[in-house]
Order: sequence, then structure tokens, then C-alpha cells
Amino acid sequence: MPGPECYCGKKGCIETWLSGPGFAADYMLDTREALSPEAIVAAAEGGNRPARLALRRYADRLARALAHVINILDPHAIVLGGGMSNIAALYDEVPSRWGAYVFSDSVSTPLLRHAHGDASGVRGAAWLWPEAG
Repeated sequence: MPGPECYCGKKGCIETWLSGPGFAADYMLDTREALSPEAIVAAAEGGNRPARLALRRYADRLARALAHVINILDPHAIVLGGGMSNIAALYDEVPSRWGAYVFSDSVSTPLLRHAHGDASGVRGAAWLWPEAG
């Protein structure tokens, strides 16, 4: 399937699936109910079946995407960033799923929570620029 339209003009980009807006759009497509990602996660934690299924789909899609990273780069660790990185359940759920998509019998790559907030990627990018002056 080509997937949902992306802001870049293409269809099915990872961002359309693995972002807060993508998560909310997937939930709305399934339920016809517009909720924020935080509200969907809270509903899932409260036992709401459609919300639990949306979170499960999100975790599986993230596991598939990160399996490609593991297959190609074999990183020592993967650190999540962005607002969706605040979902505690992902840190157990995603590694339990990515083994099915990795070209190996085992995966030793840990999935880690950010140490400096969900915008840690911006902080890391700032370290790439030399000091002005």
C-alpha cells in the first residue's frame, strides 16, 4: 500500500506512521474519534480496546522500522526521541517485537529512554555546530 500522504509530498513515509500525528490519525481511521496521542495512551492504559490495538500497531510499526536500522547499522543502542518516546510501554513492547524482523537469531541492541527530554535530538544536533566567534 502506498500509505498516508506525508507533508513532504510523498506517501507512506515513516513519519506518517511513527509520529504523534501519525498515531492519532491511525486511531481516528480505526475509530472515527479524534484524540490526542496522550489521550489515546491514557485510554489504552485504562483498558480501552481500540486504543490498546492502536498502541500495539504503533509498537509493531516502530519495531519493524528499528529492525531495519539494526539490520543495516548494527548500533550499540537506540535512543528514542520526540513526544512518542515518553510512552513507557514502548521500551518493553518494541524490543519484544523487533526480533521477528531482524536478520539474526538474537538482538543485543538496547532500546533506551532519552536522558535529556524528548527533544534530545535537537540538543545533540546543537553539539555538531562549532562555537561562533
